[in-house]
Amino acid sequence: MSRPPRARESVLDAFAQILAADGERAATMDATARAAGVSKGGLLYHFASKEALEAGLIERMELLAGEDVAEMSESPEGPVAAFVRTSLNTGTPLDLAIVAVSRLAQNGNAAAVAALRRIRELWEDTIRPHTRDETALQLVMLVSDGLYFNNALAVGSVPGPTPSADELDALIALVRSAAGVTPR
Repeated sequence: MSRPPRARESVLDAFAQILAADGERAATMDATARAAGVSKGGLLYHFASKEALEAGLIERMELLAGEDVAEMSESPEGPVAAFVRTSLNTGTPLDLAIVAVSRLAQNGNAAAVAALRRIRELWEDTIRPHTRDETALQLVMLVSDGLYFNNALAVGSVPGPTPSADELDALIALVRSAAGVTPR
C-alpha cells in the first residue's frame, strides 16, 4: 500500500488537533485548512466534505489501533503488560486520534461510536487468550480505562494520579497475577 500524500496527512493531523483541543464546533473545514497550511481547495481535494474528513480520521484511528495490537502481540513482556503500560496518554498519534474521535462520538457521531467499540473489541480479542476468563479480561480493560482516564485528567485542570515507572511496574505485576497471566 502506498503512503498517503503528505497534505492529506497534514489535514488529518490538523483536524484531530482541533477536535481534541477545541471540540467539534471549532473543527470546521476552514479552520482545518488554515491549521494544516493548505488551501480550502487542497483540503477539498482530499476530503470532499466534513463527513469524509471525519471518516478519514476514524480510518486513521483504526489503522493505528491495528498497529498498536501488532506491537502488543510482539512485546517481550506479553500483550497484557504491554496494553496496561501503553494505557497512559502520552500524546502518541493513536492517543490523539482516540481523543479526537471520542469528541465526535460525544456529539452523536454513530460512525465514531462504532469505531471506538471496534477498537475496544480488537484490544479485548488480543488480550482474551492471555487471561484466565472474561472477568479477568474485564479487570485488565478497566485498569487500562482507569489509567487512561486519570492520565487524561492530568492534562487538563484536574490533576489525576499518574503512576511512576516503579508504580506502573507494580500495577502491571498485580494485574497479571489477578488476571492469571503467566510471565513470559
